[in-house]
Amino acid sequence: MTASFIYLASQSPRRRQLLEQLGVRHELLLPDADEDSEAIEAVRPGEAPARYVRRVTGLKLDAALARMRRRGLAPAPVLCADTTVALGRVIYGKPRDDADARRMLGELAGQTHRVLTAVAVSAGRKRVDALSDSRVTFAELSPARIRAYVASGEPSGKAGAYAVQGRAAAFIRHISGSYSGIMGLPMHETAQLLRACGLKI
Repeated sequence: MTASFIYLASQSPRRRQLLEQLGVRHELLLPDADEDSEAIEAVRPGEAPARYVRRVTGLKLDAALARMRRRGLAPAPVLCADTTVALGRVIYGKPRDDADARRMLGELAGQTHRVLTAVAVSAGRKRVDALSDSRVTFAELSPARIRAYVASGEPSGKAGAYAVQGRAAAFIRHISGSYSGIMGLPMHETAQLLRACGLKI
């Protein structure tokens, strides 16, 4: 299957920017109003972070493929991704509110955590996926600094309550792994998956 564009089943503007950086034409394939996207991201008891992020990405891809068929869209590869932050086996998703964001950042302060981004692509009968696993070390953060960052609104909708490409960059002492993976779409792995599905990159 040779494709000239892909469907991106993600509302993340960062993922769109990263695909544009790769030169990949894409159209958004967003959930219908009656789809329960939040339920897909529920963590199962005792679930390991890597297993969790891969499972959620697979469920997102299943939902996107069903959406494409339901809408009668022209066939093209579909890309989904999910990012989670983990400290040990504790999974940090998107904060529920400002208090939850402050709690998360307080727990991550002065620690090294993992940022895991799973990517999955389906094209015809082919389905491929990859996992990016990076390490991020935060400096110690005072409660006042955390409060000011949360008040900026940036943590909203971000796994682990921060955006590496935003103001939180000032918190980070060290990164090991994929910067674009921490942003939400690992470029190297994504390019490999799309090539495997017939896209010229």
